[in-house]
Amino acid sequence: MQLDNRAQTLLKALIERYIADGQPVGSRALSKISGLELSPATIRNIMADLEELGYVASPHTSAGRVPTPRGYRIFVDTLLTVQQIDEQAVGAQLRLQSPQPQKMITNAAQMLSSLSQFAGVVLSPRRESVFQQIEFLRLGEKRILLVIVAPNGDVQNRLLLTEVDYTPAQLVQSANYINQNYGGLAFDEVHARLQNEVRQLRDDMGRLMQVAVEAGSEAMKDDSEDMVIAGERNLLSVSDLSSNMTSLRQMFDMFEQKTGLMQLLDVSTKANGVQIYIGGESSLVPMDEMSVVTAPYTANGKIVGTLGVIGPTRMAYERVIPIVDITAKLLSNALSHH
Repeated sequence: MQLDNRAQTLLKALIERYIADGQPVGSRALSKISGLELSPATIRNIMADLEELGYVASPHTSAGRVPTPRGYRIFVDTLLTVQQIDEQAVGAQLRLQSPQPQKMITNAAQMLSSLSQFAGVVLSPRRESVFQQIEFLRLGEKRILLVIVAPNGDVQNRLLLTEVDYTPAQLVQSANYINQNYGGLAFDEVHARLQNEVRQLRDDMGRLMQVAVEAGSEAMKDDSEDMVIAGERNLLSVSDLSSNMTSLRQMFDMFEQKTGLMQLLDVSTKANGVQIYIGGESSLVPMDEMSVVTAPYTANGKIVGTLGVIGPTRMAYERVIPIVDITAKLLSNALSHH
């Protein structure tokens, strides 16, 4: 249902006041702050309508009203005036230029946290298990070091313990075979192909290649930390989130298990621009009093991950939205020029 202008103005004034001080807002306060020349009776009638529509609720103990998740949703979707934030100033704080993408991601999470004063979270890019080349180094009898070079130059090592003692010549031959036939593919793809082709190779060599490809696949998956969270402690000082043991426990479960958060961030990777998930409305947010503001970020034009701010439902969205938006842009630039 469309709200008329007066109802929108009052709802906006009520939510802004509630975000600022956390107290239920009464009709008298609303007539002062809304700037509308309306009688208290008219305001009360409009508030009763808003309550009936599910945008505000009355806590039993007071005459005032508070926003519901539905009220917050219409506020962030249609009533919000996003603040202008100086991109240069934010950029100066964001020490993103680092030779290591993972360091940039950690910096971005810390910056989201320090700018918002809540928790910052970044879902790291999905690492594709593609390799450019591999090498085998014989470390001793039946001990081989597998060296994997990724297309971006990242190098990883894995120790292989083999049943057979391979000669250096066999190791060179096996590595050459893999590099010439499969360099530039994902390990999982190589694994499937090798199973068919290896039968034609001598058994021992075939076995070494299988072991190497399995270890390589694991190495590429293990390497990236899936999610970086910074500033969880900030949420302890937010009374809405830490006022009782149940919500504290819910909050710590969320940070410990991470699966729900991963799911939420994964969903928003597919979204366009800034998304807002409001507790009590979105089943992806584990607590009614919590909201998550997210945006996807890219590397060379391709969406590779998501970042965001986790805070109370009662947050200054007009500030947090541009913080998330700008950080996503800056991280995208930094990763693209990397």
